[in-house]
Amino acid sequence: MSEMRWSERFEAAMGSLAARGHRRPWVALFVTLVLTGLGIFFARDLSLNADLSNLLPRSFQSVQDLEKLRTRFGGMGNVVVAGIGAEPEQLKQFVDDMAPKLGGLSEIRFVNYQRPSQFFDQHALYYVDLPDLKIIQERIDARFAWEKEQANPLFVRLEEAPPPSLDFTDIEQKYTGGANQRLSGQGELYYLDPQERMVVMLLKAKGSSADLGYSKKVIAQVQDYLSKQDLSKYGPGFRTEITGTFKKKIDQQGVITGDLARASSLAIVLLLAYLAFHFRSALSVGLTMAPVAAGLMWTYGFVGVAYGQVNLLTGFLAAVLGGLGVEHGIHLLGRWSTLRSEGMTSEEAVREAFSHTGFSALISALVAALTFLSLSLSEFRAFHEFGVIAAVGMLVSVGSYLLILPAMLGLVSKWGWTPRLHQAQSGPMAVLARFLPRRYRAVSVVLGVALVALISQAYGVTFNYDSTKLDDVSLPSVRLDRRIDHILGYSATPVVVLTDKEGQEREVVNQLQARKQQYGKDSTIDFVGALEDLVPQQQAEKHALLQSIHKKLSRIDPEKVAKDTRENLVRAVRMTQAEPFTREQLPVSLRRQFEPAAGQKGGVVLVYANVSLSDGVGTRRFTKEVRNLQLSDGSQVSAAGEALILADILDMVAKESPRILVAAVLSVFFAMWMTLGSLRNALICMLPTLLSIAALVGLMSILGLQFNYLNIVVIPVLIGTTVDAGVHLIERLGEPGADFVTVYAETGRAITGGLLTSAIGFLALVFAKHPGLNSIGDLANLGFAVNMVVVLVGFPALLLLVDRWRNKHGATPTAPTGDETQHPAPES
Repeated sequence: MSEMRWSERFEAAMGSLAARGHRRPWVALFVTLVLTGLGIFFARDLSLNADLSNLLPRSFQSVQDLEKLRTRFGGMGNVVVAGIGAEPEQLKQFVDDMAPKLGGLSEIRFVNYQRPSQFFDQHALYYVDLPDLKIIQERIDARFAWEKEQANPLFVRLEEAPPPSLDFTDIEQKYTGGANQRLSGQGELYYLDPQERMVVMLLKAKGSSADLGYSKKVIAQVQDYLSKQDLSKYGPGFRTEITGTFKKKIDQQGVITGDLARASSLAIVLLLAYLAFHFRSALSVGLTMAPVAAGLMWTYGFVGVAYGQVNLLTGFLAAVLGGLGVEHGIHLLGRWSTLRSEGMTSEEAVREAFSHTGFSALISALVAALTFLSLSLSEFRAFHEFGVIAAVGMLVSVGSYLLILPAMLGLVSKWGWTPRLHQAQSGPMAVLARFLPRRYRAVSVVLGVALVALISQAYGVTFNYDSTKLDDVSLPSVRLDRRIDHILGYSATPVVVLTDKEGQEREVVNQLQARKQQYGKDSTIDFVGALEDLVPQQQAEKHALLQSIHKKLSRIDPEKVAKDTRENLVRAVRMTQAEPFTREQLPVSLRRQFEPAAGQKGGVVLVYANVSLSDGVGTRRFTKEVRNLQLSDGSQVSAAGEALILADILDMVAKESPRILVAAVLSVFFAMWMTLGSLRNALICMLPTLLSIAALVGLMSILGLQFNYLNIVVIPVLIGTTVDAGVHLIERLGEPGADFVTVYAETGRAITGGLLTSAIGFLALVFAKHPGLNSIGDLANLGFAVNMVVVLVGFPALLLLVDRWRNKHGATPTAPTGDETQHPAPES
């Protein structure tokens, strides 16, 4: 009882505060103006940051490694310039002309436009181990002996046998896949594809692609330079295109920004259209939207102070919070209009509406806020910030209505405005209100069977780890980037292992190669490269051996060698002439790919994957293979790169999702229990939401929809935003003298409007180009649709079924209310 008295006092306080605002509207509106001005001021510099690395806490090793990488190596990725639409010779000329000039731009460290193929081809035998070189020497010795025998006229061979082979392909295959061979491009000097009629230059920028402002700067610089060049000399139809990490991030950011702007605009239009239909009054639309607009300004002022930017998830919260906030307005203004039609004065109607419906709205907002706060338990910053901002937004929305709506109603009442009252006994909800008491048993059975059938399929839902499904792969820069990977023959964006000393590079390479052999065909490592490893060991011994081999090969007449091995002989003669080399003698274009940024020291090892680093499953396997390398001095190193960030995000979401879901359900349950003052009522109000969520998961399985690391947030959102429908229905049915048909017709219409407006913010995302935002919109609207059927059809039918059962068995007929007040059962 003490809890109920507390809630009654709170209801009275809300009613009194609203009545005061009604009497003194200008004071309330002045406070509103000040708060809104402050909100706009603090939100003025908000920007969208869609960089994955900003979605994890700074304490994560992958984030710290990435920051270290950006400092010492300048970040990964390139600005890729492609020349397209010319013959090979013209394409080569374009690269020869442009590369030195592009390399001179202020934001470009260097340009990689030629493979070190000639160097590696000439020095290939230095990468062969001494035992294998000795095998080569033995085969040559055998051939040389055979040649001498053939030249001796006195020698008679008793059996005709083929000459000893000079085919060394078996040894070549043993060394296939090494960094020297993969980086050499197997003989092709330029990054060129004659069939595609395309050539590529890789521009290494001085800054990091994580800085969107810098990315725009460097891309603009390259585009500006190319636009000023006369490209007609490279042939008719020749053109240039830009892609790479920097360009793709700008384009993806543009898609997301555009989607969020369109979603917000569309949400506003849809909200206005629905409110116009719902109220049939332009002024009612304004009365409902004004507190929402002010509340959003206050909320985003808080975001500006607390975070300074929005991420991929929090960026569209304005549309969502707008829809959720309008729901309060529909209930409050609708209840005020009904009370006015019953003869109350405007102030009395305001007091009464905010005492009861306003208190229900506060409960709903508090419950939703607690649900959203369960997301703040996550270390995933996208979820954490989403939860905090949404929770603040929900409470602010109720506060804005409490401050603004009574004041505006006070003004319009003084000006003589009276609301247009919707007839509760007409319309679809009234028809349904009269239908349910007559057919509640059939409805309960049909809907119960349908829910059981859907829930039984929930086990089939899977989690989609492929992040390419969440990016707009239709972008020209993304499509071009995939073609370029084909030209390169390997991923253009490897991960990096940084060592404190250059001498540790070889040890890291050896460990990674050992892991690659250990995993066998399941290995996700393509190849590993480091400058130290590209300088072979035992070069003096190998050089001596090669000189000996060269002398013997030079004495073999190529004309007496089979045609299929003649070319190999000529090549071997040339290769055995190669001199030993040092790190400094490696090609400059190759060295620069491995060297740290200016002024930085340490070793750099590049690890190339043989799986797509956008595929979460492959990325997680790759991450395990390249992390936590224990060096001989006791230190530990790990690979760094955005792929590892993605792997950590996926692992975190998979680990935290069950915990967040349980926290959301429990927080909602306890909040409703405390505010409603009844365990039974809390359980009853939770039932439609829990059944809706379970049915939604089953429906996803049937429709082939999957969860991903973005749309998983929809589940706690649905829990927090759909539970209030049951609260409003239970609270109204619990009022003295409540009649089911009248209450359901009025409240059901408000519930429908609330669910529709809540869904509108997500509905706008259905039309987004970004697949990740798309998936959020699809799942949320499907969830709202399922909940609408359950709460408007199944839940009332269940209440009627329980009430009739209690009557039949002689139990005292009680409506499900917070104070257990007895009411007559609805007439059948």
